[in-house]
Amino acid sequence: MTTLKFTTCQAASTEPIVAAVTRYLSSKWGISAEAVEDISWQERYEQVKDGRMDVAWICGSYYTQLSSGPNHAVELLAAPIMSHARYRGEPVYFSDVIVRKDSSFQTFADLRGAALAYNEPGSFSGYWAMRHHLAQLGELDGYFGRLVQSGGHVNSLQMILSGEVETAAIDSMVLIAELQENPDLAPKFRVVDTLGPNPIPPWVVRRSLPKAQKAQLRRALLSLNEDEDGRKLLQTHQLRGFTAVPDAHYDPTRRMMVKAAEVSWRI
Repeated sequence: MTTLKFTTCQAASTEPIVAAVTRYLSSKWGISAEAVEDISWQERYEQVKDGRMDVAWICGSYYTQLSSGPNHAVELLAAPIMSHARYRGEPVYFSDVIVRKDSSFQTFADLRGAALAYNEPGSFSGYWAMRHHLAQLGELDGYFGRLVQSGGHVNSLQMILSGEVETAAIDSMVLIAELQENPDLAPKFRVVDTLGPNPIPPWVVRRSLPKAQKAQLRRALLSLNEDEDGRKLLQTHQLRGFTAVPDAHYDPTRRMMVKAAEVSWRI
């Protein structure tokens, strides 16, 4: 039996979720699966692109790229739903614009001229959502005084806390995970604005995987909350469950990225 490869191209805080789901599928559904964690997320993404990864949790912006064209590499498998009340039981998430607790900034309008960290230019939550917000405001060039690519949401957070930069848009799922792991972070930063809700990063499956296998994987994810072990897994990782979503769920992401491209992003 071929072992299916699962991975995440999201923040490192999502690795325990993918590993837990992989173990669950192996024990409860008899699916031979392994979680790939020993290579960089960029290498994982290359494997998703060229069909060497079977299941992956990827950013919505990357999904819109990989699902386009007649020979697209992936299909939607399912979308997670976070358990916190702010998600309203829907497959969405937010970009929280944060500053240090002792910062003088109170609103987004105060951030003009500030130094901004963004995780990487493919990220929807840390990059495209911010550009889209600026486009909506009609701020097409030079709103921030300095732009710094941090390499990751957690890096952006740490750069704010150290005073290296003044603000960043952070994936709300990453903030939840960081606060769960390090509760002492809570009094060190503030949210001055929230962008979203936006379509949540989906779980995708290799398009060339046999149809029956794809259907089994989807059933397994959608039924996680139907047994005690699955419910415990979801609760541990602050998930309400998974839901099936159509490709059209990510049309807002596509439209926002087109609008966002109007904004100059000079480093």
